[in-house]
Amino acid sequence: MGKTKLVDLTHPFGENTPVWPAGEDYHSKKVQYFAKHDRLTQLFYGLHMHIGTHTDAPAHVVQESPFMHEMPLEKYHGNAVIVDIPKGKWGVITPEDLEKATPKIEKGDIVIVHTGSHRYWGDNDKYFAHGPGLNKAAAEWLVKKEIKAFGIDCQALDHPCATYMIDHGVGPFVPRLIEDYRREIGRNPKDDHPDWEPVHYTLLSNGIPGFENVGGDIEMVVGKRCVISAFPTKWYMGDGSWVRIVAFIDEDEINKNIKPREYKYGIY
Repeated sequence: MGKTKLVDLTHPFGENTPVWPAGEDYHSKKVQYFAKHDRLTQLFYGLHMHIGTHTDAPAHVVQESPFMHEMPLEKYHGNAVIVDIPKGKWGVITPEDLEKATPKIEKGDIVIVHTGSHRYWGDNDKYFAHGPGLNKAAAEWLVKKEIKAFGIDCQALDHPCATYMIDHGVGPFVPRLIEDYRREIGRNPKDDHPDWEPVHYTLLSNGIPGFENVGGDIEMVVGKRCVISAFPTKWYMGDGSWVRIVAFIDEDEINKNIKPREYKYGIY
């Protein structure tokens, strides 16, 4: 047995962090700097919690449900499995994909799905608009499995066509995608994805936290069992929070040929 290694599954956060298509951009400002103050202090403006690697509280989508400060800490720490379910453009993760995944998903697991989408993290269609996602049936499978929490290396828990990038909720925020989907797939996106964020609602209404934009060095632990900690901020009446997702794993379990990636301006 080797020593325990900590593996960061979090995208770096900063001025160039990509923003979800419906989100507003933000900026930072130095209010103290070394040349003048001999200290560094920075403020962020226009910043919200649903950016970068983060978690959603049930109150994000379900009325009269727990806010961030009301969520049990136990939900954010425990035995975990990182399963590899490769999916390409607009790919759909189904119950069959989850059932066949290895290592086997067990009751009480924190489940992280690696699709490969995290490699395209950045301000681009490939990551946000054309990525894969779960369907409602897959979310229902996870609920029946009684998992503890769920995360994915994609733009959201739901498929892009089930968000208000397409004609859902207050959308469409990216109307050009409707015609893109029709031209490429031959159907209306709402025919294939009729419900608005059903994965969000299914998981969160059952008290299962979701982690979006999982990334970092996830490839070091794909196909492994480990322990994960992903504690949120204690935001009173908050609907979500940034998280630092860390996997604890025996170093002998890690493929020594996989090296951490280098980031530059949000794309790596």
